[in-house]
Amino acid sequence: MPTYVNPDKCDGCKALDRPACMYICPNDLMVLDKALGKAWNQEPDLCWECYACVKTCPQTAIDMRGYGDVVPLGASLAPLRGTDSIMWTVKFRNGQMKRFKFAIRTTPWGSIEPFQGLPKPAAETLKHAGLCGQEKFLGVPQLPTVSKS
Repeated sequence: MPTYVNPDKCDGCKALDRPACMYICPNDLMVLDKALGKAWNQEPDLCWECYACVKTCPQTAIDMRGYGDVVPLGASLAPLRGTDSIMWTVKFRNGQMKRFKFAIRTTPWGSIEPFQGLPKPAAETLKHAGLCGQEKFLGVPQLPTVSKS
């Protein structure tokens, strides 16, 4: 279900240099028309359908085109982002609505310490192919090495 921007709702994130959808799109499909102050999806056929732009849009201006087998004609799917969750609203063509709530985070903002318990980086480790903390996460005391014989 590729995304598209509703121009009536989009304000281009107040015409900043990079609106939220442009910043978050992993495929760089969202662009800002500076003359109009509105964002748009320049190539919907290349959309990865990750819906990052849909979930991050502060104006809920980005919608999804539904496939006929998934979203029948007349149905809609819309997210409403909060500080701790996203509420998806599914409106069926017969008028029935269902809502699903998914947590965005499981920890408070700023509480994650990603390098806790890992050794300090050293310049000599840059020449090795291993990743930071690889031994720890694989549950081995030391990574095997290839002998040069």
